[in-house]
Amino acid sequence: MKSMLTLFLVLSATPVMAGVHYSGETFRELPAQWRGFLPDHRILRAVGATTNSSLPVPPMRDGYVDTVLKLESLSKSRALTADEAADLGALYVRLGQPQKAVNGLRVAARQSPDHFRLAANLGTAWQLSGDLTQAALALEEAVRLAPASFKEAESLHLKLVRERATDGKRPALLLDNLFGVNYVGETGKPEPGTLAASEKKKLPANAVALVQQLALWLPNDGRLLWQLGELANAFGDVRTAANLLDGCVTEFALESPDLRSRRLLYRTAADDAEKADAHPANRGTISFKSSRALLRAIDPTRLPPVKPDGVNALVWVAVGETELGAKGRPTFLKYIDDLDGKRISVTGFITPGAARGEELTSFLFTENPIGCWFCETPGPTQVLIVELAAGLTAEPTRQVVKITGTLKLNRTDPEQFPFTVVEAKVGQAD
Repeated sequence: MKSMLTLFLVLSATPVMAGVHYSGETFRELPAQWRGFLPDHRILRAVGATTNSSLPVPPMRDGYVDTVLKLESLSKSRALTADEAADLGALYVRLGQPQKAVNGLRVAARQSPDHFRLAANLGTAWQLSGDLTQAALALEEAVRLAPASFKEAESLHLKLVRERATDGKRPALLLDNLFGVNYVGETGKPEPGTLAASEKKKLPANAVALVQQLALWLPNDGRLLWQLGELANAFGDVRTAANLLDGCVTEFALESPDLRSRRLLYRTAADDAEKADAHPANRGTISFKSSRALLRAIDPTRLPPVKPDGVNALVWVAVGETELGAKGRPTFLKYIDDLDGKRISVTGFITPGAARGEELTSFLFTENPIGCWFCETPGPTQVLIVELAAGLTAEPTRQVVKITGTLKLNRTDPEQFPFTVVEAKVGQAD
């Protein structure tokens, strides 16, 4: 599915990343809030999913594929620059073709041995190809070449690869010991919502940010989600810890007995807390730096013109640029403002919620699918409320669909979502 979303990906010469270093992919300052990080993590995982995967293909993949085709075509007329080769290798990694990445990056790295992004991408490509020895060698170079702001993350990635190389000697230990921490409470056993003080002292202040970064580089690695779950629990957020460990089992099929026993412990505690307080205020003590992990920005000149008649395209990235003021009142882009009261069409996903087989007359609509374990509620600027036209119903589906209807903006009521599509109908995506 082609999407206008691909027009608005940020292009930056120095994105804040290293392990998969693509100039068209930029991250916000980490750690990102869980309800923003988890969907973005899933998008990156789905970008490289195979055709038989249960993950819906995100629109972002189209832009990645287009860029690969352009770079491959360019390489037939001249040699790629080091930056272009690094981008092509990163895109092969993202699209699930690590061996193609290795083949190109090895040549480019020999020609430009002091190019940081080439070394970093090559290390990740070797890792995903299964050669951890070569991965470690490339990542050693990446650590040597990394700018100061990247060295800590590159060093942690190198440590991860070295630990994975010893898996054959410790098959029962599936949780990477990235920080030398034993994730237990003061009793010496796992405890919901806490970590022994002596162990917590071992964690660097940016531990969550570092592991989020690793997970964004390696979105198919369920063990990094386990690590994030333990960190969430260590900082008092047992609900997120339970959700993350649920995903390790249901989405990644991890079978560690230790993981499953911790999952049960955290899930029981989280459920008990929900029963005691329907709206628990405690979400842990992590100091988040941003609402989402992936950064996208808009070039206003490339937004489609708003037509007074007919159907206009509603661009998700413009929806997400809505700012909420101190009292929850939204400020919309002019493009969104101009669409108020006009017919629009938008592609996305019906958020699960209704019982199986139940026909819907209204529902939440999101740019990307909300998985069963990403149960943090999306932010209000990430959701459309859809109300179908009289007499129309829709069935819950995991497939991408197109909504056509009239956009209504909520400018005054902070208790309601900013966006509603009324008199709507559901159709097949283009």
